[in-house]
Amino acid sequence: MKTIIFIGLNKSGSSREAVKAANELGYYTVVLTDKEKQIQQRSEYIDVHQLTLVDISQIEEIKKQIHLLQQRGNEIVTITSFVANYVQIASLLADEYCKNYLSTEAIGIMEDKEKTRTFFASQPFTPKFELVTKDVKLPLDSEENHFRFPAVVKCASSTGSKDVLFAESMKELEKNVRKLRTKNPSETIIIEEYVVGDQYLVEVLVTSWRVQIGAIIKQEITKGRRFIVTGYGVLAEVPSNIEESLLDVIETIVSMLELQNGTFHLEIRLAMDGWKLIEINPRISGGAMNRMIEAAFGYSLVEETLRMLAGEDPILEKSSNYFVYTQYIILESKGILEKVTGKKRAMATPGVVEVYVKPKSGTYVTPPLSMGHRYAYVIARGETLEEAQSIAKQAASEITFHVREE
Repeated sequence: MKTIIFIGLNKSGSSREAVKAANELGYYTVVLTDKEKQIQQRSEYIDVHQLTLVDISQIEEIKKQIHLLQQRGNEIVTITSFVANYVQIASLLADEYCKNYLSTEAIGIMEDKEKTRTFFASQPFTPKFELVTKDVKLPLDSEENHFRFPAVVKCASSTGSKDVLFAESMKELEKNVRKLRTKNPSETIIIEEYVVGDQYLVEVLVTSWRVQIGAIIKQEITKGRRFIVTGYGVLAEVPSNIEESLLDVIETIVSMLELQNGTFHLEIRLAMDGWKLIEINPRISGGAMNRMIEAAFGYSLVEETLRMLAGEDPILEKSSNYFVYTQYIILESKGILEKVTGKKRAMATPGVVEVYVKPKSGTYVTPPLSMGHRYAYVIARGETLEEAQSIAKQAASEITFHVREE
């Protein structure tokens, strides 16, 4: 029985789409999860053939489950993860138990923001940055470090905007360093220039050194207590100067990482002096990314990624070419969610492809401190980006979260 093992799973989004795609491709799907709630809600995961509770922070515990599968006769085609922080673990296991087409070393560089910055330090697309290791004492020596403001302060392992803070002065910078140190005392903290310019997300698939761009997406960022991406515009038509200059950056990254095969996404800003890499992650972006690419171009990026992981040749062939806009909904107040209204009205809006509301009644909700605090989205498509954006925002305005503040 040809089997794909997934390390970690989110209830919705790209990782969920990947398991569904594996099932549709005819693979036996095994998910190793550390979320007891998923075991309790087993009936909601009908496309997962085997869902096993494992401490996935302990690699030896994962290996025990792999050995059980092998003893049972399962042929392990690949071991993978579409969840932040587990991609490298999955690749290490694939090195040991099956044919791994990925570079675990390259994944390790992409998964760690400190390694990313130091590895690409000499490149013009790397913003100015300083590393504050755990042994560096406060206050910081401003003369030695030449900090420029505004600046961004982040942990090397931060994901989903959880530990990314903004500082407009030395006092604020040191306050944020202390805050992150309290939470992550052993981690290196990265201080980097705040790059002004439009931000794009670029999905990339590499097979036998051949670079395929899965999508170029313009992002809308809402700055509150954190930087939260609330809008994604998938570009059906990309200005040639943007596409060509992005491809130059991508090919440099692929060459330096010696990435013969792989998948990653860039978050990158177009500054006055060219592209500046905000971050790189060795997987498709989470959330509704796969759904919005499908709505735009007709192909499933997670499905083509699975083909690459299985040693097949993925083809990103467009069967449609729409501009797509995804509007996420965030809240301004915290409390207990009583109900959500307007979902049907939003879905009935012409041009809307999908409406998704994540939390159920009784859930504690809060203004966003991470990307995980985006509570709903609307995907819409149009003949222009402006049309798709207008439809998505109008439909999203129909949705109301009724919150009992506490």
